[in-house]
Amino acid sequence: MGAQAINLRSKFEQITQLWSPRVVAQLNDYQFKLVRLQGEFIWHDHPDTDEAFLVLHGRLRIDLEGESVELGAGDLYVVPKGRRHKPSALEETQVLLIEPRGVLNTGCEGGPRTAQNDLWV
Repeated sequence: MGAQAINLRSKFEQITQLWSPRVVAQLNDYQFKLVRLQGEFIWHDHPDTDEAFLVLHGRLRIDLEGESVELGAGDLYVVPKGRRHKPSALEETQVLLIEPRGVLNTGCEGGPRTAQNDLWV
């Protein structure tokens, strides 16, 4: 298998669902996931791991208990493990998530917003 770059724009073109992360690469036990976001997500946390959000296009707000952070294209924020948070985006926003393999998008909350894990694009 030859060396090949991963084109994130072309990968995003293959993703049609909102709030449904798709894996594009793996580094050791960490996955790089692309996700389209719009609207509000649910409050949740990840008790055993940090979660990194890198905004590639659009604007993202991450509410944390007692504060919030606003991210634009090119901004990175790491939610510390165990910290409850709720991402939201007024307009469609494209984000690269970096987190360990097997982490569910809804953390321990579960429910109908839980996306299937380990789907590659």
